Amino acid sequence: MLIGRKIPDVTFRTRVRDEALGGPNPFRWQDKTSDDYFAGKRVVLFSLPGAFTPTCSTFQLPDFEKLHGEFQAEGIDAIYCISVNDAFVMNAWGKTQNLENVQLIPDGSGEFTRKMGMLVSKDNLGFGMRSWRYAAIINDGVVEQWFEEDGFSDNCDSDPYGVSSPQNILENLRRKIAA
Repeated sequence: MLIGRKIPDVTFRTRVRDEALGGPNPFRWQDKTSDDYFAGKRVVLFSLPGAFTPTCSTFQLPDFEKLHGEFQAEGIDAIYCISVNDAFVMNAWGKTQNLENVQLIPDGSGEFTRKMGMLVSKDNLGFGMRSWRYAAIINDGVVEQWFEEDGFSDNCDSDPYGVSSPQNILENLRRKIAA
């Protein structure tokens, strides 16, 4: 369990829209740190094996997007999705998903994922190194609650999904508040 652990200090290479650049692709590089995302906020972070993959694109990301208001009502300031994909892929995926509420974090080199202990090989699917599916409530950079799918392993022959679903996390948040 990672509860009580401070998240890794990592610099993420992101691409942000900058109209001042003009042209058909007005994006520039912008480094963002773990503190930029997590300091002074209570957030949901969820990680998944890859952008554009079936479970991630059909259920996990869209459901977090739809339930954003319910998470806010439970004291969550932001919802972040992290994946071992580069900024170009994450931006393209976000565009196809019509995101307004969930922010995507590109962990292109897998540094954050590795330091969280969640980096696994998915060579059996032709993916290379990717994240195991998990989610966490992170309060000011410290893991408050942890939701890891069963079966953590390299080249897992299945893609478990349920523990890290937004519905399960919301249920846990509501139980903690009611207690």
